[in-house]
Amino acid sequence: MMWLALLTLAVWLYLILGRGFFWLVRRAELGGGPTKARRVAAVIPARNEASGVGRAVASLVAQDYDGPFEILVVDDQSTDGTAEAAREARVIEAGPPPEGWTGKLWAVAEGVREAAAFHPDYYLLTDADIVHDPGNLGRLVALAEAGGYDLVSLMVLLRSETQAERALIPAFVFFFLKLYPPRWIASSGHATAGAAGGCILIRREALERIGGVAAIRGELIDDCALAGAVKRSGGRIWLGLTRDTRSIREYGTFGEVGSMISRTAFTQLGYSPLLLAGTVLGMFAIYLLPPVLALGFGAWPAALAWLLMMAAYAPILRFYRRSLARAPALPLVALFYTGATVNSAWRYWRGQGGAWKGRAQAGRRG
Repeated sequence: MMWLALLTLAVWLYLILGRGFFWLVRRAELGGGPTKARRVAAVIPARNEASGVGRAVASLVAQDYDGPFEILVVDDQSTDGTAEAAREARVIEAGPPPEGWTGKLWAVAEGVREAAAFHPDYYLLTDADIVHDPGNLGRLVALAEAGGYDLVSLMVLLRSETQAERALIPAFVFFFLKLYPPRWIASSGHATAGAAGGCILIRREALERIGGVAAIRGELIDDCALAGAVKRSGGRIWLGLTRDTRSIREYGTFGEVGSMISRTAFTQLGYSPLLLAGTVLGMFAIYLLPPVLALGFGAWPAALAWLLMMAAYAPILRFYRRSLARAPALPLVALFYTGATVNSAWRYWRGQGGAWKGRAQAGRRG
């Protein structure tokens, strides 16, 4: 037991000190307005988003931005009046996705194709549930210009209001940052590439260099796939967090959060049963073993590992303005995420992988 306890302590010392200090959550420091106004085309894919797309579009219309700016909503075969709700923007209709394309990426590709006539310097790829701070676009363009970045992305503030959201959403961001440490993303010395799909600004030349949206046409985790393609092509990328631009998508129940996780969790593992088994064992060893050994056997290294876990989780709880009293419960939250990951594999094997808005986007392979 003592050897296991020492192992858990070693793991958490590595996570604290050796993984890009991912847990030191800091708000994105974006600069002022760009020195030269750039042409930007915003592309919003929307499938049955009538309840929120109007607010998303209105926030873009209200941007304090001096350069030429076009807003394009791509209606992805909606049946709920999405197009009417988005009437402040230019709306086009996307047809059924061709073989090999996900529905969202086909809609994005259609929007990019339509926006090409605007001759943009940048595309702002954003979602129909994102409400942008009035200065967001100007600051993103300024950051890209000043830093020479080909892609800049913001992890927007996710809703944390319902009981399920308060319990689970901060951990979602914590686990994301652990997988994709922002320092590693921005470093040319690391292969790690990640982005948050709700708010991505990408140079037109960078998108063209990788072969356009078609280069990632079958990807479910399209934001990170796009960032990876840009970085592999020699481009510079950046990811930060913000409280000013936010998502208004509600997850009212634990089941809804679980479904959100299950949609892409097995995709993240490359649809590998071996990686699934390793992930389940890893989550148990990293998150559940420390409290089990500390409370059940009095192993002091495990107790110290649990304390390090809580210390690492505290900054994201503060970011989301949640009580630090929630930190000791991270092992239980990790157990929920592990269950959602197993469920993701089960859905995939049943041919329901990537289900979104009534459309399954990843079927069983082999």
